[in-house]
Amino acid sequence: MTDVHCNCAELAKQSFALAKSYGAAATAFEILPTKPKGLALAPFRLLAIHAVELSLNALLLHKDINPAAVRGMQHNLEKRLELAETLGLLLRKRTRAHIIALTQSREYLLNRYAANSIANISQISPMTATLREVLGKVEKLLATP
Repeated sequence: MTDVHCNCAELAKQSFALAKSYGAAATAFEILPTKPKGLALAPFRLLAIHAVELSLNALLLHKDINPAAVRGMQHNLEKRLELAETLGLLLRKRTRAHIIALTQSREYLLNRYAANSIANISQISPMTATLREVLGKVEKLLATP
């Protein structure tokens, strides 16, 4: 799965830097004086989900998974998660279940293109918990060769 022409370590570093930036933008919603509700939560969820995706990408690239294979997963967080777990990522059951639910509900795409049609959407607390856990655990794994 390794791409001979890939500087996967550098791509992993860049992906994780982006993940942290998107994560910081998402968590900025916590300090807003008026908490967003309903449709106004779509930007928060989109940023948080994208940060989770980029974090998982960073781990996969760090473990020398071919960038084309990572891109081929499109926005499927469940596939990324399953592969990341084989490479050492261990998440709480609740976090794992939330990531799978995000994939199965296609929440990334719905938040991006049809946020007004979402019935069962992630709220701030579980989305923030998932975001923080994934960022923290991926960061630790990236620190190991």
